[in-house]
Amino acid sequence: MHTYTDVSAVMSRALAELCLERLAMHAPLDRSLTPDELSAAAGLTVTEKGIGTEEALRLWEHVLAPACLSVDHPRYLSFIPGAPTKAAAAFDMLVGASSVYGGTWLEGSGAVYAENQALRWIADLVGLPEGAGGVFVQGGTIGNLSALVSAREAARHKRLGPPPARWSVLVSDETHSSVKHSLQVVMDVGVVKVPGDERGRLTGAGIRARLAELPESEIDGIFAVVGTAGTTNAGVIDDLAGIAEVARERDLWFHIDGAYGGAGLAAPSVRPLFAGVEHADSFIVDPHKWLFAPYDCCALVYRDPVLARAAHTQKAGYLDPVTVEGEWNPSDFSVQLTRRARGLPFWFSLAVHGTAAYSEAVEQTLRVARAGQELIEAAEHVRLLVERDLSVLIFERIGWQAADYALWTARMLAAGVAFVTPTSHAGRPCTRFAIVNPETTVNDLALIIDSMK
Repeated sequence: MHTYTDVSAVMSRALAELCLERLAMHAPLDRSLTPDELSAAAGLTVTEKGIGTEEALRLWEHVLAPACLSVDHPRYLSFIPGAPTKAAAAFDMLVGASSVYGGTWLEGSGAVYAENQALRWIADLVGLPEGAGGVFVQGGTIGNLSALVSAREAARHKRLGPPPARWSVLVSDETHSSVKHSLQVVMDVGVVKVPGDERGRLTGAGIRARLAELPESEIDGIFAVVGTAGTTNAGVIDDLAGIAEVARERDLWFHIDGAYGGAGLAAPSVRPLFAGVEHADSFIVDPHKWLFAPYDCCALVYRDPVLARAAHTQKAGYLDPVTVEGEWNPSDFSVQLTRRARGLPFWFSLAVHGTAAYSEAVEQTLRVARAGQELIEAAEHVRLLVERDLSVLIFERIGWQAADYALWTARMLAAGVAFVTPTSHAGRPCTRFAIVNPETTVNDLALIIDSMK
């Protein structure tokens, strides 16, 4: 299996050809199949003797791949899509073939150097100081968890008295579910919810009002506050400047979840909406969302990486050769040790195209989102529910119930037209567009809106 032979050469060329075809094609939207449908079409694929290269490739190309939705399709507008550049996707093939270990400087110094160049660009967008740095991790869930573990460890170190009855973190109703799950289930930390304003934003004033309601014993254990730079459901940016002010007053760690919306920092037209982001102690953004990298890739950046290293560096005799002072080991900055160099495709695309091209691509999606909002406001059968900040449009079809949205979604997907899922806002069923693909057009949005008549 490990020797490169004529058979493996044929297999490699066939796989490379499939990759090239996928890069070149306008991929169909495709659709999901049920377990029974896949069982009937694919059958048993893992056997004692193996099914061979030709059959395995046939199954993937004609059965399994078409059962995976094309997240980079211009009319895939559900959840938060992805739209990797051709450069990033192509380089991901090379990363996979290269067996690069990205956990330590000793084993992957070239890869780590390149990733850190990309992280520096993100840190500069945020406005963090020269010493800022971090790591590319699997996704926003791991990024948020790692940042909050660092925050708690920093709070423990600077606390002079006994530990509080319970550590806790300030969040809002719109804070991503992964943050709340990480705090309550993984870290066993309390969650203090702060009501949002009329747009669902966490604000400095809202935090002050909530703290005024709490007993001192509960306030004593609060060590961090989480702001969101672009909520997943509505794309709204919290009052980052107001939150930062409270965090400074209370000596709280200020973490910003910009998994989706943080990419907007690259767009001059919306950069003022992020005022206050420069005060973050930690920040995440997922390049696999709106910065055109392949799955999976989250950039986690710390204002002071020393605090993160203190929380995450693992100690073991066999690790002594890699824990060298002055070297940058990515595994020192998150909860993971073994690590793929997942930031490399993003770095390669940035290096190839330049950051100006990235800014323009984000601006293009924002132009489409603005035009989409105008379409919704001009149509009589739909209504915008939240004023747009970034590239998410959340709206309702007047008169529809949840079942109507579900039927419409299924019909559009079955026809291969679009994938737009139902959601809810303030208890009302509705739907939304998440526009992160520069190839999505205003005509695409018009087609979908007209289908709701």
